[in-house]
Amino acid sequence: MRQGQLDPLPTPRRVNAATTLWAGGESSPNNPIPTVGKPGGPHLKSPHALGWAKELSIGQVLAPTPPNPPDDSPPPPAPFEHRIVSVRQTELTAFYSVCQHEVLGGGRFGQVHKCTEKTTGLSLAAKIIKVKGAKEREEVKNDISIMNQLNHVNLIQLYDAFECKNNLTLIMEYVDGGELFDRITDENYHLTELDAILFTKQICEGVHYLHQRYILHLDLKPENILCVNYTGNQIKIIDFGLARRYKPREKLKVNFGTPEFLAPEVVNYDFVSFPTDMWSVGVITYMLLSGLSPFLGETDTETMNYIVNCSWDFDAEAFEQLSEEAKDFVSKLLVKEKSGRTSAAQCLKHEWLNDLPSKAKKSKARLKSQLLLQSYLAHRKWKVRIFLRKFPCSLL
Repeated sequence: MRQGQLDPLPTPRRVNAATTLWAGGESSPNNPIPTVGKPGGPHLKSPHALGWAKELSIGQVLAPTPPNPPDDSPPPPAPFEHRIVSVRQTELTAFYSVCQHEVLGGGRFGQVHKCTEKTTGLSLAAKIIKVKGAKEREEVKNDISIMNQLNHVNLIQLYDAFECKNNLTLIMEYVDGGELFDRITDENYHLTELDAILFTKQICEGVHYLHQRYILHLDLKPENILCVNYTGNQIKIIDFGLARRYKPREKLKVNFGTPEFLAPEVVNYDFVSFPTDMWSVGVITYMLLSGLSPFLGETDTETMNYIVNCSWDFDAEAFEQLSEEAKDFVSKLLVKEKSGRTSAAQCLKHEWLNDLPSKAKKSKARLKSQLLLQSYLAHRKWKVRIFLRKFPCSLL
């Protein structure tokens, strides 16, 4: 090479999941950077982002730019900016194309369909609620009022709302991963204790956000926890139709919910507060770990008797492979007296939900809860179908 001639620039290479690049363009296992599109890492936009030299003019070359630092910021709560929604008195079909054949869910309120915003092409979910009177209409508007306050990555986000004739429709963030328990019982999913930790931690983070804003969910159960997609572990808490604002000076009592997940104070028609939600978190965590429902009886009456007596234990076979930290976490939630339960903030500091790198090294075994949950879900969905045929307007 003649004096004064520039060294040739390295040839840019296509980046894929199997390629690791460093600032000089060569493979280096000691200097990895995130690959394109990897969740939680920066997206690489150009060769300059990798630190390749950039020619300015003959004889002048900038020093290689160091790699971009990892993006540790949390993911956005939704694929759209948070908004304060008011009910529009018009037909939603003027603004959205509703996929009537694509039903995402259903229950006491009506059905949820996939829909698309006509102006943006954004995929969303339309929760179409049949309202028969002023009381039901106020309940839905309470739901909207509460959701307007929610801007958290683990809580479903509201986008729009419409009222026309006897229908109130909530347009919400669309997630396509299905219910959490359906996802983890898939035969191709390898459920470990670390997975249970990741799911539980997100539930606690969502509940902590609600409680900071003096909101009680009051209907936490597996059906109300959805996966964002089929590949990651991110979850969303949904359905705020039974949620209530908590005012310490106004003693609140409720008489609704799903029997298995009711706290003792709900069964006894006593005052509810933040620990009421934490009891339900304890039941869900117990089920994630073991595949068993801790208070489930042959009848609803038997189930509620178990609850008011706080009659439960750790099934020896189901919990034999689980850590003592996991059992301690559950034990501090399934406590009869409200004052004895750990709060969402305390749960997030519990040793079971922390030091995840060391837990990842130990957490390899597949949990037995997967097979047991398959049987539980099949039985529960059968009961729900029978119940809806008999009492189509009742609460589940």
